[in-house]
Amino acid sequence: MNHLTASPHFSRRQFLRTGGAAAAMAGFGGHAFARTGPRAELVPHFAPRAKNVIMIFLSGGVSHVDSFDPKPGLAQLDGNYLPSPWTASPAGKNGTLTTDLFPEVSRCIDDITLIRSMHGDHNNHTAATLGMHTGSVTTPRPSLGAWISYALGSSNPNLPGHIVLAKEPSYSGSLAWDSNFLPANHQGVLARPGAEPIRNLQPARAASQPALLNMVAGLNHHHAASRPDSNLLARQQSFETAAAMELAAPTIFDFARESESTKELYGLNHSATETFAWQCLAARRLVESGVRFVELFDTGSHKNWDGAHGNLLSHQPLADAIDRPIAGLLKDLKQRGLLDETLVIWCSEFGRTPKAEGSKGRNHHSKAFTTWLAGGGTKRGYVHGATDESGSKVISGHVHTHDFHATILHALGLDHEKLTYHHNGRDFRLTDVAGKVAHEVFA
Repeated sequence: MNHLTASPHFSRRQFLRTGGAAAAMAGFGGHAFARTGPRAELVPHFAPRAKNVIMIFLSGGVSHVDSFDPKPGLAQLDGNYLPSPWTASPAGKNGTLTTDLFPEVSRCIDDITLIRSMHGDHNNHTAATLGMHTGSVTTPRPSLGAWISYALGSSNPNLPGHIVLAKEPSYSGSLAWDSNFLPANHQGVLARPGAEPIRNLQPARAASQPALLNMVAGLNHHHAASRPDSNLLARQQSFETAAAMELAAPTIFDFARESESTKELYGLNHSATETFAWQCLAARRLVESGVRFVELFDTGSHKNWDGAHGNLLSHQPLADAIDRPIAGLLKDLKQRGLLDETLVIWCSEFGRTPKAEGSKGRNHHSKAFTTWLAGGGTKRGYVHGATDESGSKVISGHVHTHDFHATILHALGLDHEKLTYHHNGRDFRLTDVAGKVAHEVFA
């Protein structure tokens, strides 16, 4: 497979096929956990702070100095520095400085840990997106969601442990949620906003399906009695999970029973926000139903946050489309008592240069950018790390991509050095041979 492109489509047929392939591979590769079925819930290394993860990924590179790490003094600095068109002001009880690019999220700042000291390894969109998802900017590896699904399994046998909500794929396509050399049933299942979130999920003749499944189960039982095969049994279990998903998934993506106040909270009834509101509300319903890792992509590889390269103001409509839904998600999780056990992650592949470099806007910048966490045992109203007066480089609390991944795994009770998989003669980790937990972000 070309390491820079992959098909973004992942239908029910592919889900069935990869689930079967994963089961057939069950006898290969090391696994530090005992498994009773293809999606059985597993035990973490130590007591977890969080049970589930919702990761919000903004494609294209969000400007940190125009959002959650504002630098009001840029206009006074010598050089080609570009002052922000957005106004910075204190937010929350601690007076954390944010801009009015994300006003609704800024009002939730008391529930958020800002990490202003992120840095990565590449300024190319595809490479940096791979880095944020797999820890590698050069060679495709299993994604963060796949590692978490592999390590912890699913608390709902009727649903996958890893689901992706996206209108269109990001720069690295499905490689951002790929399982790579991990068993294929840990690959993310793609669901799109709309009437048919998962393609080909509904069988053509629903009424005849139970009888068909019973007949197949009988044949499998007869075959297993005469030719016992653990791999075949595992494949059968994967197909049973897929069949169960046909019943569970449509209910989760049906918002008819959600109150009007909840829909309004997310912005589901407003054209500017309805798409991402659908994704955020679906994410809440998925973690509520036991899905371990849910990722949301706000845009694809076109008309995204990279517009800031030529026109910084292009950030505004993109922020308007997601600000209310994200704030609604945080508020909804909190009032339902789910925020304590759900780690919400907000991130992009890199930040933006404080200077206008060869354009009217800001260029790619991996040396310093901002992410934030909410819930999952993290501190509330806390700022970790800092950049210099211009936002050009990290000066304290450095958090590399590997550290970021180690910290996320730690929240789930996983030791990033012990979570390994044997492949091609050696053990692999999400964090490669690096990574340290940013313990300061936890309460």
